[in-house]
Amino acid sequence: MFIRLLYYGTAHLNRREEEVWLMPLGYLMDLWECHKQFTGIAKPLREISIDDVIPVGI
Repeated sequence: MFIRLLYYGTAHLNRREEEVWLMPLGYLMDLWECHKQFTGIAKPLREISIDDVIPVGI
């Protein structure tokens, strides 16, 4: 599994090998999920607009 994560980090996320090894695992997984959503491989669990975050009237 770590070899595959190393490949994702170096080939797809354009990070150096040392940077991938020293990166926290959760941060690497978040970057990989963002990459998949950006390229259209995965869909976000839910989409939120700015109107959902900031209430009307402010």
